[in-house]
Amino acid sequence: MIKMLMGSIRQYKRESLLSPLFVALEVVLECLLPLVMASMIDNMTGNSMAPIIKYGIALACMAMLSLLCGALAGKYAATASCGFAKNLRQDLFFKIQDFSFADIDTFSTSSLVTRMTTDVTNVQNAYQMIIRVAVRTPLMLIFSVIMGMSISVRISLIFLAMIPIIGGALLGIAWHVFPIFKRIFKKYDRMNESVQENIAGIRVVKSFVREDYAREKFYAQSESVRRDFTHVEKILALNAPIMMFGIYVCMLLVSLVGANIIISSHGSALTTGELSSLINYGVQILASMMMFSMVFVMCMMAAEPIQRITEVLKHESVLENPENGKKTLRDGSISFDHVSFRYSDKSKKYALSDITFDIPSGATIGIIGGTGSSKTSLIQLISRLYDTTEGSVRVGGADVREYDLESLRSEVAVVLQKNILFSGTIKENLRWGDKNASDAELERVCRLAQADEFIQQFPQKYDTYIERGGSNVSGGQKQRLCIARALLKKPKILILDDSTSAVDTKTDALIRQAFRQEIPDTTKIIIAQRISSVEDADQIFVMEDGCIVERGTHDELVARGGIYREVYDSQTKSREEA
Repeated sequence: MIKMLMGSIRQYKRESLLSPLFVALEVVLECLLPLVMASMIDNMTGNSMAPIIKYGIALACMAMLSLLCGALAGKYAATASCGFAKNLRQDLFFKIQDFSFADIDTFSTSSLVTRMTTDVTNVQNAYQMIIRVAVRTPLMLIFSVIMGMSISVRISLIFLAMIPIIGGALLGIAWHVFPIFKRIFKKYDRMNESVQENIAGIRVVKSFVREDYAREKFYAQSESVRRDFTHVEKILALNAPIMMFGIYVCMLLVSLVGANIIISSHGSALTTGELSSLINYGVQILASMMMFSMVFVMCMMAAEPIQRITEVLKHESVLENPENGKKTLRDGSISFDHVSFRYSDKSKKYALSDITFDIPSGATIGIIGGTGSSKTSLIQLISRLYDTTEGSVRVGGADVREYDLESLRSEVAVVLQKNILFSGTIKENLRWGDKNASDAELERVCRLAQADEFIQQFPQKYDTYIERGGSNVSGGQKQRLCIARALLKKPKILILDDSTSAVDTKTDALIRQAFRQEIPDTTKIIIAQRISSVEDADQIFVMEDGCIVERGTHDELVARGGIYREVYDSQTKSREEA
């Protein structure tokens, strides 16, 4: 996992190396300071100020150099950690872009958002601590122990005896907090999912006056996170008293033993200055242990996020893009050969069962069926948003698994059931279909989609700004803009997944008429609930429980008297009554 994450450092390797280098220089200078201080104390004899001035200047220079090294170490550590987090988020984002719908379903949207935000922030903080404090701590510990033992082995043993005691306490704390952190981040996912769900459906929440329920639901989840974090913090708070207890016990023992040595040897075995430096080294050793505890806590907090991030980075998409995949589609013909599909290997029920049909290039196919009849599941296999579980799907005479994914999807335009517009002008949204399209081309496809009329009524026309999600245009306007965007791709296959449900029947008819006249060679698949939207199709499929139960032309299906006839009669009766 660490090796995989280190690949995200890239251009920040220099800063990542300079930070520990300056930390090492800072530690060396700080370890020399007590020695110079001891020499100054031992040489303070008589009334001469010369030793104080001499050693004072040396101390000031060393302190300034140490400060400079510390500042540079902090600067490079901050640059390296922020750059590392930026690259890591980019790597996660780019990886997710290659995920299939099945991969997104595996992780869930809320979990992926948490991994790219909270988890990466925790890893960033841990990385900054590692390249700075985690380097400083062992160096300070080693140098201080060596310098202390060079003065008095007997007193230095006091520090060495305290290290395993404090280390054992830290391991005990880690053993308790790690499982809790693992649980917390799963709760973070659920909390983010609640927020995302509530914001996306805020209109429904308000229309049903369910604000209190939404508040209670979020409060319960956030309270659960707070409770676990509070429990963890209470355990981690033991770090500070344990460390301070160790420091003060060591100081007392060093002062007691050192004073006895000075008195018993009359200063020959240990001088006052050396005792002072030993106390300083003791503080440095135990302060290093305290800093180590801080690093330890950060690493504990980052351990689970590291695992969650690498889980995404190493995940191989269930859709494999062939290395030398076909780049061009011969035509818009579609063939399903005994296709069965289920969304997960764990699913017991198939979403589609034994689907077989052939659609010639340029044909218009209508698909109707009740909610949950797997109409959308069917068309998602054409552009290979999912792979079939059994059987094969052929487009343009070749299996969709033989095509380069980008080439296949650029020739298959899908206007999904849930229409999505992005923040930006109408022109910017339309050019998702073709980034190099001219203004004249934009107007042409908008006339085909019956969108030009309402666009011309806006004060800024095609430069009108669309809010995120298209919240400042109506549902019908949003659908027509999405159809125009799909047409701009000049696809060989155009799929409309119930994407004219919000427009009136007259506009729907005009759109279908424009399709027949302007794009006769494009294969058109229209999923709809209204019979009027598919009645002039070359062939109509009626779906129920993941199977095609009826197929034929409008007249054939009406004459047959099955499900299609029932839907036709009910809608015709409704129109007559209206």
